[in-house]
Amino acid sequence: MKEVIEGFYAAFQNKDAEKMVSFYHDDIEFTDPAFGDLKGEHAKNMWRMLLSRSADLTLEFSDVHADGNKGQAHWDANYTVGRTGRKVLNKIDAEFTFKDGKIIRHIDTFDLHKWAKQALGFKGMLLGGTSFFKGKLNGQSNGMLVKFENKLKNG
Repeated sequence: MKEVIEGFYAAFQNKDAEKMVSFYHDDIEFTDPAFGDLKGEHAKNMWRMLLSRSADLTLEFSDVHADGNKGQAHWDANYTVGRTGRKVLNKIDAEFTFKDGKIIRHIDTFDLHKWAKQALGFKGMLLGGTSFFKGKLNGQSNGMLVKFENKLKNG
């Protein structure tokens, strides 16, 4: 299963969203601090959306391990936040669960407060560690995803 994780991140480095989501099981469950919980096509569309908006995204992945039906990796993402124009280096730890040779559960963990400070500056420093901020960010992120999915449906 290590090759599944490595293939996923290699596709991510190449900004190939379709290849990335090909490593996901149809019943994928994804969780991270920015989006909260996403399932199925919503999780796949999140990657499609992020890559469609990430012109300067670069990433490195490391510490890939897999044992049985579980795996993990570390990845660092460098990109510019569209709304603020601020540069971010986000350090992320990922956990995976596999089923039928694909990723069925993907949990990304990162320091949301540190991300908010980089992405939003002073405002992020003040509010980035609060549950209010996390709720607001989840709402905004999922709102962008809904708009993206509507565009996909309507061509």
